[in-house]
Amino acid sequence: MKIGILGAGSLGSVFGGMLAEGGHSVTMLSRSQEYTETVNRQGLFLTEDAEGKEDRSTTVRATKEYAELAGSELLIVLVNSFGTREAAKAALQAGAIGRETAILTLQNGLGNEEILQEIAGKERVITGRTYVSGRMLSPGRVMAAVRGCLTEIGELDGAQTERIRLVRDAFCQSGLETRIAGNIHSVIWEKLLVNVATGAISGITGLDYGGLYEKYGFGAPRELREIACKAVAEAMKVASAYQIPLSAVDPAEYWNRASKGQPPAFRASILQSLERGHRTEIDTINGAVVLWGRRAGVDTPVNEALTACIKGIEFRMDQERKKRG
Repeated sequence: MKIGILGAGSLGSVFGGMLAEGGHSVTMLSRSQEYTETVNRQGLFLTEDAEGKEDRSTTVRATKEYAELAGSELLIVLVNSFGTREAAKAALQAGAIGRETAILTLQNGLGNEEILQEIAGKERVITGRTYVSGRMLSPGRVMAAVRGCLTEIGELDGAQTERIRLVRDAFCQSGLETRIAGNIHSVIWEKLLVNVATGAISGITGLDYGGLYEKYGFGAPRELREIACKAVAEAMKVASAYQIPLSAVDPAEYWNRASKGQPPAFRASILQSLERGHRTEIDTINGAVVLWGRRAGVDTPVNEALTACIKGIEFRMDQERKKRG
């Protein structure tokens, strides 16, 4: 299968590398000149070693040009959520989205599917969520957490189509455990709850999972778990207001799920963004809980506070950049 990766960050690199190892023709779009030059020169290195030692390399094409994604049978969208609209428009204008291109979003948060449907057409969009994760150690060198990490995909209307089965098979054959979900909307919310549990708290405290979770033996404060579960409980109330079925009734279940298959050194995506000095996806995670809660008349004060704290950190970083000129 000819596959394009729209957003070759840490997670995009993991999927691109794994799919290339599985025998697929993969082209990955990155904004980084250093990344594209490194990957095209020496390949993409994937490691599952916590110390970042190079485990294996794979040949994959990296580019900064949207037009080089033309002809993709599958376009996997993994840009940050706040960049979805711009990236989708650019891909469409450059001819990267053809008549037969299926567009799969594996992004965090709520609202990406609607944006992609608006720009590219409802019939092209399929969706999913993944517990696979990655951490960019250096340009072209990525630590991948894949083992035991499930990816779920589906058509938005729940149909069992040939294209969704082809995508599942391509993922599974490449070492990415994947299943087709009957109710993909529940899957989206389930992953949202996991991100709500750890994302903002990790970003605010600067703690990796070794610091957040007591099971790693580093003496994580119980208050972190308690506030995380309160944030999740609010999000569960919002999901209930929209009649979204969930697989658990205890908020602590989503706190526990967040660390499944992850090493102590793993950092939530919001923390990774802040460490790079980048804007986060808070608006489509905790911020989305707040927005959807207001629409449904559900109060979400914990998520409001967590969202405000992350936005405050982003504001401080922006002010510091301006001072530096």
